[in-house]
Parts: sequence; structure tokens; C-alpha cells
Amino acid sequence: MFHKVKFVAYNPDYKLTVQFSEGVTKIYDLKQVINKIEAFKIFEERPYLMEDVKVDTGGYGIIWNDELDLSCDELWKNGKIVKTAFDNLLALSDATVIWGLNESTLRKAISYGKFINGVDVCKYGKQWVITMEAMKRVYGEPKKHIN
Repeated sequence: MFHKVKFVAYNPDYKLTVQFSEGVTKIYDLKQVINKIEAFKIFEERPYLMEDVKVDTGGYGIIWNDELDLSCDELWKNGKIVKTAFDNLLALSDATVIWGLNESTLRKAISYGKFINGVDVCKYGKQWVITMEAMKRVYGEPKKHIN
């Protein structure tokens, strides 16, 4: 199962903040791979390289260069959940994938009042975000995981 990465940032002390499409944020400690995988020992010699981390194309992991990467499954499995003000918020596009819906279906549900604007959904510029709880209330449990 894939938990797509939406955002990654390097933090001091060999830690990464990783936000996933499901609206979950985790802290991943790079020391666990530095101690196990030879290629990652470069971070001990050149810690500034950790700041080059970015989300891999498609969100299937994170990368630093052509030789260093971590899969989304590794980050999900071994990261520690942290509580943030943005937990359980989904982009409308991510909600459509998770619930197997068309984006127009969600936009119509918003316009028909199934979701309360400012409580269940909110528009930031051109992007709508929706809460996981609102999606579950209206459409039930997710139909599939992000692939």
C-alpha cells in the first residue's frame, strides 16, 4: 500500500517532517537509516546535504539525488505521528482518489450544502480542502488507499 507524500522538510537533528495525502504528518528520524545503510552515512560527513530533500515524482517517496531516496512506505511505517492543526485535511483531488469519486461530484455536494463551508470544506485560492471526518460522514469509509 502506498501513502503518497505531499511535502517533506528537513529539521535539525537528522529528522524529517513528512506530510502524507491522507492528512497525516509524521516525523522520520534519519539516524535509523544512517546506521543501517552505507550510502546514507554521507549525511554524517556532510549534514548540509539533508536540506536538499524533496518529494519524488508522484509522491511515492523522497529523494536527495539519484542514489539516495526513501520510499513512502518506509516513511509511513517508521515515522512517528505528530499532531498538527492541519491533520485530517485533504485536497479535494486527494479525497476523490481515496473515495473513488469524480471531483465534480464533490463540487456539486459542496454547492448543494452537503458540506458546510468553513467547517467541513474551505477554499484557499483555487484549491478546496475538506476534512476527513466530513468525507466519512457523507460517503462512508474510504473505498481505496492511495496508489
